[in-house]
Amino acid sequence: MAGGLEPHLAALRQELGGPAVLSVLVALIAVAITFLLWRFVQGRKSSRKAVLLLGLCDAGKTLLFARLLSGRYRDTQTSITDSSAVYRLSQDKSTNVTLIDLPGHESLRLQFLERFKAAARAIVFVVDSVAFQREVKDVAEFLYQVLVDSTVLRNAPALLIACNKQDVTMAKSAKLIQQQLEKELNTLRVTRSAAPTSLDGSATGGPAQLGKKGKDFDFSQLPMKVEFVECSARGSKGEEGEADLEALEKWLVKVA
Repeated sequence: MAGGLEPHLAALRQELGGPAVLSVLVALIAVAITFLLWRFVQGRKSSRKAVLLLGLCDAGKTLLFARLLSGRYRDTQTSITDSSAVYRLSQDKSTNVTLIDLPGHESLRLQFLERFKAAARAIVFVVDSVAFQREVKDVAEFLYQVLVDSTVLRNAPALLIACNKQDVTMAKSAKLIQQQLEKELNTLRVTRSAAPTSLDGSATGGPAQLGKKGKDFDFSQLPMKVEFVECSARGSKGEEGEADLEALEKWLVKVA
């Protein structure tokens, strides 16, 4: 193959004035291809402008959604449909993302995630830090379903675990929540022997591989960057107080 191409390369070198010019031409072509691939990847990323708010019922997603948009407290109830709005970043009013608050009810959450997952630039998974100890298995189960989804794995949106309700004395810390979730997710990974099913109900063709084989699971093994923050959508003074969402807002600026 190489011998067959040599006469053509020699002729091209002669026409272009020597091997140096040909090398430059090859380098320029390589740069052009790299640039086109970069633009393609960036184009796919920029087309995903949604930040999904996920979590179990009563984790505080809807109040957090309202606080981010208006800064004000509002009474909320369990959502049965999605809510969306454009969120303009405080540091740069020209930059915005679309916040989408998805229902947390067990019978609805995967259905709505299926609808919006392809548009997700980032995911905020809201955890009730007060009820976490008794809900840890349910939280891990939902999070596991999100993390093994083929679309989520392929797009690898930034993931934030927002440990909400930190204004309450009995709230668990972000560090403890991370440790417990890693432990529960590792258990789920080991016990899931059947082929996993994607959100649309189709089999993925093999056992879920969450993290690295032969090692205990931790979040650093995932294809997306995972961060934990402590926050409070209600605030330490209840309805009259300001929410503590500074860490969440900084993260949104970073991923926008």
